[in-house]
Amino acid sequence: MKYYILVGEASGDLHGANLMKALYKEDPKADIRFWGGDLMAEVGGTLVTHYKERAFMGFVEVLMNLRKITKFISSCKKDIADFQPDVLLLIDNSGFNLRIAQWAKTQGIATHYYISPQVWASRSGRVKNIKRDVDHMYVILPFEKAFYKKFAYDVHFVGHPLIDGIAGRAQVNETLFRQEHQLGEKDIIALLPGSRKQEITKMLSVMVAIKDQYPNYQFVLAGAPSQTAAFYAPFIEGKDIPFITNKTYDLLSISHAALVASGTATLEAALFKVPQVVCYKGSRISYEIAKRIITLKYISLVNLIMDKPVVTELIQHDFNEKNLRHELDSILTEERRTVLFEDYYELEEKLGSKGASARTASLIVNHANNDRL
Repeated sequence: MKYYILVGEASGDLHGANLMKALYKEDPKADIRFWGGDLMAEVGGTLVTHYKERAFMGFVEVLMNLRKITKFISSCKKDIADFQPDVLLLIDNSGFNLRIAQWAKTQGIATHYYISPQVWASRSGRVKNIKRDVDHMYVILPFEKAFYKKFAYDVHFVGHPLIDGIAGRAQVNETLFRQEHQLGEKDIIALLPGSRKQEITKMLSVMVAIKDQYPNYQFVLAGAPSQTAAFYAPFIEGKDIPFITNKTYDLLSISHAALVASGTATLEAALFKVPQVVCYKGSRISYEIAKRIITLKYISLVNLIMDKPVVTELIQHDFNEKNLRHELDSILTEERRTVLFEDYYELEEKLGSKGASARTASLIVNHANNDRL
């Protein structure tokens, strides 16, 4: 069968790559064409457009690039129409993908969505359009199935793909890793300021600023695959902060604590059992808009899934040097760390067992075969 996959950022590239591997096992003759990244390209298929070309974050940034986004949508529709896939598979990235889904349904193309749009966070009225435009939805957070059920929309909870990604990775040799990256012997505090330029610019300078207050620890910056070393250089120049890119899991596996931008990385840090402080700061206008439409009690996936404040969230004005030092001091204490570890183990149980990609691929192929009958 023919599959067309749409991914819009680094985390989607990771999940898309794992799902492609599972699809090839289910359907060895699969013909896959996709918008994604390097990880998906390594698996196979045909890469049409790299996600780096359209990584826009926040309301203001999207508005500023509206013409560019409109061109991407037009070219995407044309390419899908020319390819005529049996399955259009949309992964996360709701701003772009839901527009494509709406169009695809008018063309009679079967639509599958993996990793639900966060309609449970804001504008739940969008569920009406999702029911109309998405034939099959595969969700990865345990509370999402119950959320959609309130709207009489039956979705599949497949478990979280991060469980597979972390469980299947090779264990890093800490001694060799430290030697390779000249990290010394101090306990490591990992800096994960996000993947988009806007969020990195807003947060990394604050993270770096507190480094000198912790002479007994080694701060290490984890670079996102979507950004170059040159972009990070001005933030850490002369600061004795090693820069490591494309090895975030290896770094987390040996880290003592972490300062983490809100997003998937908060869940990754938790699954590696790393005490963390969650950070968020956006443009003033984007933040004010978000504050008015987002209805959640928390912004981190860890707290959302656990439905309680497991990790501290420093948001917008609260994200400053004074508060960051206070919260970092807290997670460096044994008492706080013990409580966090207990919550992290409970979180992992809630996320389900291994095999999310395989379960999703099996469902996609079965649905696609039935749809063709």
